[in-house]
Amino acid sequence: MEDTVVQSSKGMQEKPQDVENGATAEHAENVKKVTKSVNPGVAGVSKVSGTANSRKIDTKSSSVLNSGFARSTISSSLRTSNSVLETRRNSTGGLPEKLSVSTMRQQNTTSTVAGKKATTSLASEPVRRSLPELRRSSLPSVATKPTSRSSLSETRKLVPVSPVGRSLSTSTASDSSVLKTARKSTIKPPLSVSPSLKKVTSSSVDSTGSTASIKTASKISSPSARSPTVSSSLRAGSLSSSLDRSSNLSGRRRSATPETRDSKFIVLPQVEIKAGDNVRLDLRGHRVRSLKDSGLNLSPNLEFVYLRDNLLSTLEGVDILMRVKVLDLSFNEFKGPGFEPLENCKALQQLYLAGNQITSLASLPQLPNLEFLSIAQNKLKSLSMASQPRLQVLAASKNKISTLKGFPYLPVLEHLRVEENPLLKMSHLEAASMLLVGSTLKKFNDRDLSRDEVALAKRYPARTALCIRQGFELCRPEHAADKTFRFLFDQWKDNFPPGYLLKEASIDKPFEEDTCHCHFVFIQESTLSTDSELVLKYQWFLGEKMLSNFTAIPDATGEVYWPKHGEIGKILKVECTPVVGETEYPPVFAISSPVSRGSGIPKVVNLEVHGELVEGNVIKGEAKVAWCGGTPGKGVASWLRRRWNSSPVVIVGAEDEEYQLTIDDIDSSLVFMYTPVTEEGAKGEPQYKYTDFVKAAPPSISNVQIIGDMVEGNAIKGVGNYFGGREGPSKFKWLRENKDTGDFVLVSAGTSEYVLTKEDVGRRLAFVYIPINFEGQEGESVSTVSGTVKQAPPKVTSVKIIGDLKESSKITITGIVTGGTEGSSRVQWFKTKASTLDGEIGLEAMSTSKVAKAFRIPLGAVGYYVVAKYTPMTPDGESGEPAYVISERPVETLPPSLNFLSITGDYSEGGILTASYGYIGGHEGRSMYNWYLHEIESDAGILIHEITGLLQYRVTKDAIGKFISFQCTPVRDDGTVGEPRTCMGQERIRPGSPRLLSLQIVGEGMEGTILNVDKNYWGGEEGQSVFRWFRTGSDGMQHEIKDAIGSSYMLSVDDIGVYISVSCEPVRRDWARGPIVLSEQIGPIIPGPPTCQSLEFLGSMMEGQRLSFIASYSGGKRGDCVHEWFTVKKNGMKEKLSTDEFLDLTLDDVGKNVELVFTPIRKDGMKGNPRSIISDLISPADPVGLDLVVPDCYENQEAVPQKKYFGGQEGLGEYTWYRAKTKLHGSALMDISSSSEDVVICGKTLTYTPSLEDVGAYLVLHWLPTRVDGRYGKPLVAISNTPVSPATPAVSNVHAEKVDLGIYSGEGEYFGGYEGSSLFSWYRETNEGKIILIKGANSKTYEASDSDYNCRLLFGYTPVRSDSVVGELRLSEPTDIVLPELPRIEMLALTGKAVEGEVLTAVEVIPKTETQQCVWNKYKKDVCYQWFYLLDAGDGKSLESLPGQQSCSYKVQFEDIGRCLRCECIVSDVFGRLSEPAYAETDPILPGFPRIDKLEIEGRGYHTNLYAVRGNYTGGKEGKSKIQWLRSMVGSPDLISIPGETGRMYEANVDDVGYRLVAIYTPIREDGTEGKPVSASTELVAVEPDVHKEVKQKLDLGSVKFEVLCEKDRNPKKVPGEGCLERRILEVNRKRVKVVKPGSKTSFPTTELRGSYAPPFHVETFRNDQRRFRIVVDNENEVDLLVHSRHLRDVIVLVIRGLAQRFNSTSLNSLLKIET
Repeated sequence: MEDTVVQSSKGMQEKPQDVENGATAEHAENVKKVTKSVNPGVAGVSKVSGTANSRKIDTKSSSVLNSGFARSTISSSLRTSNSVLETRRNSTGGLPEKLSVSTMRQQNTTSTVAGKKATTSLASEPVRRSLPELRRSSLPSVATKPTSRSSLSETRKLVPVSPVGRSLSTSTASDSSVLKTARKSTIKPPLSVSPSLKKVTSSSVDSTGSTASIKTASKISSPSARSPTVSSSLRAGSLSSSLDRSSNLSGRRRSATPETRDSKFIVLPQVEIKAGDNVRLDLRGHRVRSLKDSGLNLSPNLEFVYLRDNLLSTLEGVDILMRVKVLDLSFNEFKGPGFEPLENCKALQQLYLAGNQITSLASLPQLPNLEFLSIAQNKLKSLSMASQPRLQVLAASKNKISTLKGFPYLPVLEHLRVEENPLLKMSHLEAASMLLVGSTLKKFNDRDLSRDEVALAKRYPARTALCIRQGFELCRPEHAADKTFRFLFDQWKDNFPPGYLLKEASIDKPFEEDTCHCHFVFIQESTLSTDSELVLKYQWFLGEKMLSNFTAIPDATGEVYWPKHGEIGKILKVECTPVVGETEYPPVFAISSPVSRGSGIPKVVNLEVHGELVEGNVIKGEAKVAWCGGTPGKGVASWLRRRWNSSPVVIVGAEDEEYQLTIDDIDSSLVFMYTPVTEEGAKGEPQYKYTDFVKAAPPSISNVQIIGDMVEGNAIKGVGNYFGGREGPSKFKWLRENKDTGDFVLVSAGTSEYVLTKEDVGRRLAFVYIPINFEGQEGESVSTVSGTVKQAPPKVTSVKIIGDLKESSKITITGIVTGGTEGSSRVQWFKTKASTLDGEIGLEAMSTSKVAKAFRIPLGAVGYYVVAKYTPMTPDGESGEPAYVISERPVETLPPSLNFLSITGDYSEGGILTASYGYIGGHEGRSMYNWYLHEIESDAGILIHEITGLLQYRVTKDAIGKFISFQCTPVRDDGTVGEPRTCMGQERIRPGSPRLLSLQIVGEGMEGTILNVDKNYWGGEEGQSVFRWFRTGSDGMQHEIKDAIGSSYMLSVDDIGVYISVSCEPVRRDWARGPIVLSEQIGPIIPGPPTCQSLEFLGSMMEGQRLSFIASYSGGKRGDCVHEWFTVKKNGMKEKLSTDEFLDLTLDDVGKNVELVFTPIRKDGMKGNPRSIISDLISPADPVGLDLVVPDCYENQEAVPQKKYFGGQEGLGEYTWYRAKTKLHGSALMDISSSSEDVVICGKTLTYTPSLEDVGAYLVLHWLPTRVDGRYGKPLVAISNTPVSPATPAVSNVHAEKVDLGIYSGEGEYFGGYEGSSLFSWYRETNEGKIILIKGANSKTYEASDSDYNCRLLFGYTPVRSDSVVGELRLSEPTDIVLPELPRIEMLALTGKAVEGEVLTAVEVIPKTETQQCVWNKYKKDVCYQWFYLLDAGDGKSLESLPGQQSCSYKVQFEDIGRCLRCECIVSDVFGRLSEPAYAETDPILPGFPRIDKLEIEGRGYHTNLYAVRGNYTGGKEGKSKIQWLRSMVGSPDLISIPGETGRMYEANVDDVGYRLVAIYTPIREDGTEGKPVSASTELVAVEPDVHKEVKQKLDLGSVKFEVLCEKDRNPKKVPGEGCLERRILEVNRKRVKVVKPGSKTSFPTTELRGSYAPPFHVETFRNDQRRFRIVVDNENEVDLLVHSRHLRDVIVLVIRGLAQRFNSTSLNSLLKIET
């Protein structure tokens, strides 16, 4: 229920003037009279949905409206209420009941006059239907007339809706609503009993300081960010009872006065009446002294706490309010400090501390969600506090704040109020606040920021805010740079290095990727001197615009820094640390302005050329580029050469950054030009770097050599490669070697050429080159030595060929030799196809160079010319230049024939016979050769076919005893065949003597091998040759081997260590014997390789047996032979087992083969070839169980028996577990299978896990060992030593399940003997992870309560065994977060028209179910909206979101025309959940009615300027809108149309002077729909200053002349031109105007036009020709004139019009006519 508030005319004061205890009853009586006389409608209490401000509610930002500025209306519906009004204390300070009229008059005299009466009139339907209208409607406006009764009667249905967003904003009434104080005599008492008061149906509270006669304040819902406030209908009550309760506080010490509680400055919250009692606490005015009072009932769930108007002086106990969002502690007794307990209130969004005695906020902790802080009307002297990262509104009016020192960092502050503080005396306080807060500040002292102050704040340096926080007093911006530096200087000066002062500390304006220099200048005092040098260290930092959170930039420690792209908009800071010697002094700093975005145009920061400027060196240009936001690219480099007093010239091809200096660069200065270019193609300004002049290198010479043949009489020359500028007169020397001493003696100088003389023969020459440059500088000399000079060679002349030029003829060469002797000269013969000589080209040698001068022509020379090379020579062998001579004709040929034929050779067997013949008759072809055997010399002979065509014949056995002949038939190459000739051998063929051509022993000299004889017999047919074998010992004695007479012999043991040889006597078949031949010895004979002759196993091939072997050896004396045992797997792989003499077979060998590898080794260590044998498969042994033990057994613990098995691979043995009540022994144990009923089988596997049934019994295991092949062994039986023990009680799989909404069930699986009375419990886990036991929850089921919401539940299970043994408590996994039902939206509706420019509002409808009503009231947090537009996409429609459109309202834009819009609404609760989205769609958007807004004319106010019309068009797509330009005279309502001017641009002219230009814009839509015309006008069009100055001068003169041009032919049909114009003089004075044609040599001046200024005189201009004008005197006298410029035309027209207006009163309008 709302509180009734009656205020004085001062405003929303919460308490009246302090009322003494001795107040008379008359006071109360007067008040009662007033109460009775007031209309009942005035005494009621109303509920409002928002502030009574003229501003609109912005549902998008959900700004909260402070209750201290709200206007509330008084519902007339209370007039019919018969119930007694509830007595309620005024939470904002109501008017006490016992208030005297005099007191009220006294208050009234100090208050302002209520010039206007504010009323709130919002007609609404019930809750859900009123939402759209409320959201669409603006806040109640301040009315100037009383509202009607009908409107007031509807107010009772009004629903207060206060949407609150995270961004808090305050809305206040404008200053215009505050009226100045009237004189006391004119003011009536506010509670006057005047009858006129009854006519007033409602009066509203003026929260801005303006007053009304009666004011009633209502509370707006708390600025919660969760839900709108919906209240029920008003309850009836009486004003008197309400005032009675408020009067109970009249005697309090802190009674408020209009001065202490001025609602203009004190902002108080509205009570959140919608929130449930579990989250809201309202104890206003309950005289609470401590937050720890037992009746206060503070709990962690409270979100809205209102404790104003109490006696609180400490915050102890407030730390329990961990979820509080709104905390009102206004008007208590806090003095501070002591705000530390608020640190636990992390969710706090609004804190109200107004009206206390707080002197400091230093202990106020940082509250991460605080958005609103009211600390008005305290005793603060500064605002120093911790940084508040989300604070948006800070109200600190009516304090004692006198300084901004220590002002906190408030990065998102939007509203700052510091009215009625001494601080207001500070000049430009608003600008200082902007510097401290930054760009987020929107309002200062409840006003929009002044443009002048905003502009002023921008002029201050960046460090000003930092200085203000340290106590700096703001000065004028032009002095701020110097004074802030002096302020910081005073703080730093005590820490400067001794003897130094800081002169400058600044940073250049930073730009993106551009050089930013810092400037720190320390100067040394002249009176002091230091030994060490001052060194400055730099460190750059990066921070926000608030000058906070500066972080060091890595590696930024230089004087220059290049801001990066991501640092745009941020602040740079540089700390400079002075260092003297090893002492570092405290740093000083400088702060930059925000980093600006780069231009994207690179620029060269520095250009350097490196390298020594000496000819031949390589220099390199290096550019340091600031890319200024562009992508670094490759710049363009080039080199230019600039000579003295000349312009630079581009060096062709020098386009790299490196360049090698050449001779052309000497005495020139080089220019390195570099143009930076980004990857985007942006080019910067080219920069140049000039070098010094290039110097020539010192003169030097290289590669010195002597050119020419070192022969007597030749001319030689010395040359070399000169380097070092231009070569001057270099020096040359020639020196000759002295044979006796070896020294060189100068023989010539001054020239590089030299002619060899006879004295130089046999000696060497030296050439010396001394380089000298053009300037005469001499370099280091270089010399070279030649070879020995040779004597001049001999010559031959008169060379001739004498003789017959035929094949086989002999020819001779003759010649005259000089310089040598003919006998020593040499001749070489050649042949050639050419008839003329060309050196040795084409010559083919027929002989070598010989002394003989005669030559027989060979067959190969037939058809060729013969050439002779005659080389003259001296006796000592020195040759001269050869001479060549060629025959006169080619050589002729003869018929093919033989000039001789013979057989030579050995006529015995094996001999070689060779046939020789001489061929003549041209070039021989394929002559034919045949050999014949003859029994006698006269027979025809037998042809030997095998050697036909050969000239040689090796005599074979077949020819023994016979004659042999050779026949040759000559054949020329052209096929001509000559006469054959035959030659007979001289004797018969003899057989050869028997002999051995070769004899050797073949075979290896090793024991046991066979040696064979390899021989080559010759000498007829072999008979039985004789062999004998010999043995040669180490003593060299040779002994024949007995019985060794064959051609082969086997080496035995006896031959070891000796040499073996064989002899052979060749025997021919006819028993002719040849010489005995002895072969070479082989040996010594070595023993044979060690060999294993036989190998076999010894032993049984069965598991468990020992296997050995028997081996026989041969091959010398036996050594330590190696025997290796291997196992052979099925895949053929071998695994080495042992090297012992035997092998014990194991289980691993079963089923595998065993291989034995025996390697024989001789005693000398030689190894023989290994021999191996492989056994059969190893068979397994019989299965046997060796041991079996059963361990002690425990419940649920697997019992693993210990057993040992032998007998091949163990198979799946048979295991039987028995449970026996008693322990068995002996035969009973062995015969367990036939025991009594007390023995029960309980398992059939190797291992066994005892169960509950086995507890207390003995376990027996019967084992039948089994081999893998199924063969059984003898069984074994074992029994446990002790009975099976029970397990410790435990529980597993503990879990909690949700059975129903809010109902949970816990379950678990017990283990550990028999379960007894186990214990159950339930726990609650908070979001902080704290687990709390829920008292009384000791069963398996649990029903969740409100305390469990937003927590998780855990089920606890403590197992208890039947013997009371208690196990360990097990907790289940936490359940999902226990949450109530999710808020849902039943329907979403759109209000408003789907027309461009209209506002669409989305309204959600809440389900009517009780559960949904509850969750919406308690747990709803936010309602989020998103607007979309629909697009046709193929077979369906797609949605595109509208960026930034996230409020419930949306203004339809032009782009939306034709589209369908959709609004999506999602509700979130306090637990962070989101509901299913609800949708609402519109029909296609229609275009709005065409209109033009903000129409204005741009352009300066002179008659020569261009004007343009600008405006914002809305209403669909614009068509051909109409624009008309007009003129308007001052003081006249008439508009003069300017014909033809219908464009958006208009160029003014001289006819517009003195008028306002008016543009009428008629908006027309594309479909032709025409909107309402809108007009805009300019200021008066003035004369352009230069023209005005000239016109004024001429008007002051009163008489002027102008030189003009006039057309010769005034025929209007003729086109005027420059060629048909004549000169005229225009004379103008105060009385008349005259046009005079000047005189000439043949004529006098003639007046062509004269007239006064009397009507209808006027001057016309032409818009199509700005140089022409027309003077009209009357209907018959007029003239068109032309000047050379528009300026002169305007001067003439204005001068004439100025002079004309002095003599007539004709309106200027009638004088202005436009030529179309």
